Amino acid sequence: MNARELPVPRPQVSRGRVIEGEPLDFQDFHRRNRGAYVRWAGVVLGSRADAEDAVDEAMLELLSKWPAVAQKPAPEAYAWTVVKSRTIDAKRARSRRPEVVDLTAFDALAVHSADDPTDQLLTNMTIQKAIGQLPERQYDVFVLRFSLGYSTRQTADLLAVSEATVRSTVRDAKRRLARTLGVALDERTPR
Repeated sequence: MNARELPVPRPQVSRGRVIEGEPLDFQDFHRRNRGAYVRWAGVVLGSRADAEDAVDEAMLELLSKWPAVAQKPAPEAYAWTVVKSRTIDAKRARSRRPEVVDLTAFDALAVHSADDPTDQLLTNMTIQKAIGQLPERQYDVFVLRFSLGYSTRQTADLLAVSEATVRSTVRDAKRRLARTLGVALDERTPR
């Protein structure tokens, strides 16, 4: 095998750090967004390590075509699509049953302190199933806002949409959940 036949090494994006020599705008993008992407993928995959692997794959894909990505009208929206795709690929590759939402939603304290812990656990599971059935955009916004605790502004930035879009998507998700769960919606709840 001669030098021309050797495989070209892939660039690497290390966990939480970018490698020197990458475009400065990519380094900035990586620093601003990787943490949120890993948190979101962790909810979907149920594992921080799997989430980091999926997001690192997404970052490598984005880096490999960064000049074209940076020229897009909304690079963050494109990046979000790539992160979601790599996360879904990771879930499929590992033959995992989908995790509905952040397992902390099965609030151990609420279950432990409930009059009927079994009933509380079943209620939590029903809510989790309903959240998992939300349309894709509503699911993303709901997880970012309420499972991961991002603000409306942060969620809008991550998804490359307006704050008004986030608020209306939350409102629509809450209405759908209320219908699915057969409960009355209190429109005064925060968005």
